[in-house]
Amino acid sequence: MERIDKILALHNFGSRKEVGALIRKGGVTVNGSPVKKGDEKIDPERDEIRVLGEPVLLRRHMVLMMNKPGGVLSASRDPKAETVVDLLPPELYRRGLFPAGRLDKDTEGLLILTDDGDLAHRMLAPKSHVYKLYQARLDKPATREDAALFAQGLRAGELECLPAELILGDDPCEVQVRVREGKFHQIKRMFHAVGKEVIYLKRLAIGNLKLDPALALGQTRLLTEEEITKIFE
Repeated sequence: MERIDKILALHNFGSRKEVGALIRKGGVTVNGSPVKKGDEKIDPERDEIRVLGEPVLLRRHMVLMMNKPGGVLSASRDPKAETVVDLLPPELYRRGLFPAGRLDKDTEGLLILTDDGDLAHRMLAPKSHVYKLYQARLDKPATREDAALFAQGLRAGELECLPAELILGDDPCEVQVRVREGKFHQIKRMFHAVGKEVIYLKRLAIGNLKLDPALALGQTRLLTEEEITKIFE
């Protein structure tokens, strides 16, 4: 059971305050009866909600985009450290949310949080070929030879890495990397294998979904259905 004002705010009917005003004016009904208070609890799976007479198609699952800051764990909970779920504002929190994939504690950028296990499995399954794009700052210049090694797939210690794209720019210490795996410390271990160390790492995109530049570090917002589709393009 969830509060009606929280549900409507999540579905872009305004802020909690604006939704509350709408409810007080009699603009919201549940199963044909007017809602009187914003804190009234309903069952999103069973109850029919109408706003100004129009039915509301409720999201069965939450899919969120976060601009993850460094120093925060990609986990649902941890007894000793702050997690990405701890950063969620109350209006976006739902029981069962978890990060779909992970970013290292000191890595920033695009992170998807959801309570949809099927979506997460599709994102992470190797057969889905969902590529992730990263920006990396290195302690030494990357070279075309490094790019060739990345392209053919390389061994980083005990880690066997699939072919990846190392994109060189004007500054050889500022590069981008596109991979379709998400193994532990993979980007850092790949660069370590070619004699470089990663000073800074940020994920820019998953599939064709890019990090929203309007999201400050630590901020989160809902993804639209169109944006969810871009993950798999």
